[in-house]
Amino acid sequence: MSDESKDRPGAAAGRRGFLAAASTAVMSAGLVGGYGAFAAIAGRFLYPARPADRGWQFLIEEARVAIGDSLHYRTPAGENVSITRKERNGEAGDFIALSSTCPHLGCQVHWEGQNNRYFCPCHNGVFDPDGVGIGGPPGDAGQSLPRYALKIEKGLLYIEVGFDSLAASGEGELIEEPERSAAGHDPCLDRRGGKRSA
Repeated sequence: MSDESKDRPGAAAGRRGFLAAASTAVMSAGLVGGYGAFAAIAGRFLYPARPADRGWQFLIEEARVAIGDSLHYRTPAGENVSITRKERNGEAGDFIALSSTCPHLGCQVHWEGQNNRYFCPCHNGVFDPDGVGIGGPPGDAGQSLPRYALKIEKGLLYIEVGFDSLAASGEGELIEEPERSAAGHDPCLDRRGGKRSA
């Protein structure tokens, strides 16, 4: 027998040992990675992130908005809000601030003062003055428009927004001054205020 044939069995055993150790290491890493990812997801569920700090941002002088008027505001986070005046008592309760994005498919909702309702022209969604769905797909699904907190100080109207979004994108902006009717609203606007593609 040659020396070469004597080394072969030992070499084969060495390769088998290496493959066994390598496969054990790979399987162990996979288990650690899988259980680690599960632990991270469970930790996020059990200990959710703290809510963003919130604060007040100036909108408009409350005297400039008549009963039935609606103004449109874009938050620093880019959300569209419709603020409507329902009464004239000089209190924040005179106004209601609701998301302008329909919860059904995200079309833009607008205030129709003559009909005393918010209307989504995409699928004829109807919301009462408090933003509760009463017709169309949102009414059928029991969906409402999300509400924003308002306050009045020294005749000035403020809306509550997140500070984190202020730092990220600057300040919010008043898109339209108060107006009485839905005239001038394009029913085919998407969430960002751009034209919707057909």
